[in-house]
Amino acid sequence: MLYMVIVPIIPDYIAALDSRGQGQGQGQGQGQGTPSPPPPPNPNPNPEPSSSSSNGSWGPNATWEPPRALLPLPPPPPVPGAPAKAGGDQDLRIGVLFASKAILQLLVNPLSGPFIDRVGYALPLLIGLSVMFLSTLTFAFAEDYGTLFAARSLQGLGSAFADTSGIALIADKFPEEPERNRALGIALAFISFGSLVAPPFGGVLYQFAGKRTPFLVLAAVCLLDGLLLLLAVRPFGDRARDNLPVGTPIYRLMADPYIAVVAGALTTCNIPLAFLEPTIATWMLQTMAASEWEMGLTWLPAFFPHVLGVYLTVRLADRFPQLQWFFGALGLAVIGASSCLVPACRSFAQLMAPLCGLCFGIALVDTALLPTLAFLVDVRYVSVYGSVYAIADISYSVAYALGPIAAGQIVRSFGFVQLSLGMGLANVLYAPLLLALRNICKVKPSRSERDVLLLDEEGPKGLYDAIGMEERRRRGKEKKDKDKDKDKEEGKDFPEEDSSDYDCT
Repeated sequence: MLYMVIVPIIPDYIAALDSRGQGQGQGQGQGQGTPSPPPPPNPNPNPEPSSSSSNGSWGPNATWEPPRALLPLPPPPPVPGAPAKAGGDQDLRIGVLFASKAILQLLVNPLSGPFIDRVGYALPLLIGLSVMFLSTLTFAFAEDYGTLFAARSLQGLGSAFADTSGIALIADKFPEEPERNRALGIALAFISFGSLVAPPFGGVLYQFAGKRTPFLVLAAVCLLDGLLLLLAVRPFGDRARDNLPVGTPIYRLMADPYIAVVAGALTTCNIPLAFLEPTIATWMLQTMAASEWEMGLTWLPAFFPHVLGVYLTVRLADRFPQLQWFFGALGLAVIGASSCLVPACRSFAQLMAPLCGLCFGIALVDTALLPTLAFLVDVRYVSVYGSVYAIADISYSVAYALGPIAAGQIVRSFGFVQLSLGMGLANVLYAPLLLALRNICKVKPSRSERDVLLLDEEGPKGLYDAIGMEERRRRGKEKKDKDKDKDKEEGKDFPEEDSSDYDCT
């Protein structure tokens, strides 16, 4: 909700700030009594009498006045602090403000992922919530564009820690694929709820209670979330993170071809949403004369097919876990078809169908491929998830950093129809690339390691399963060495252990 609540608030608020600055500038100009330019000198001090002055000629009692048709229109006086081109400059400033969160998030994620791998998931999550709490308060009390820009950028800094660590924590707490799919699906459903409900929530409170109210409400929610995290997870009390295994460097994960394919799919599927959000309201106004409430509720009905897509993908993934790549490819195809259908709509009711299809397809892709990232780390690297979900966050940030800035320029240069068709074609063409995941999705982690290392009186209660596995591996090795030495003393042979961790089906 913190990401989308500003959508109906900030454009109107910035326009009000510009109008206020323009009014103050005009008031200052009038107060200073700017002198009018002196009249031009008389070109002929002793003019001859003329019988007519209708064409601006001189008579005995006439003043100099050129013909009105030849008078140039004077430019309006400059207003201190006002932009040179109000419309275009205001659109650009709003786009840069919206994109600043994703841009900073894009820059911080390569650092936040390894940091999360090193210190664990709970502490970065608390840091992110604290930063977002401060940014939301800054939004509430900001009175100029610079402060709004700083608050939005600060929000990106907090999201780089909170988003990544939150998803990684879920992936770690639910190591088995069915439970992980369901947990991440629930998280995605709530993310969708916040993103789609936030604009009408912010718009209503902004209209009836002022700018500060929606931000203060969300700041209180953020504070409550942080307090619950302190009570439930206790990030400062669990010392198990001191024994964390070393995670895989993020540059190695970025170079992995399977992870790269998944990251590209996450970026591609979110480009239509990121590019349509800043442009579709203007297109609706020009094409179907949409009312204010229709533009404000454009994306709200799409919440229900998004939840439906999450539910169906989780159920299908439970039955066909080896087809996760196919569900993602199907979602890309649905997104492509829906994006191409948007320009053909001529009414609000017609527009709901492709927008619902768009969000349904995004739900398929996200719900299928986010657990796949954790699965790829499990079968190919160390089961530490901070860096791999930082890569996922980078994928989202690329789309939402480009959308607010580039979408308007593309529409002005090529048109809304070409933008929609191009995004739809990109999604359809990317879908076959997910065939690269077909074989890796058939690899299943062997249960022998987990069964042996976790087979004692304790359950996996540590910060990660990987911590418990490391500690139990060490204790098991020490016990095995002692037993081997004892057997050698008794003259017995000790069989070699099969060290294979994975089996293929």
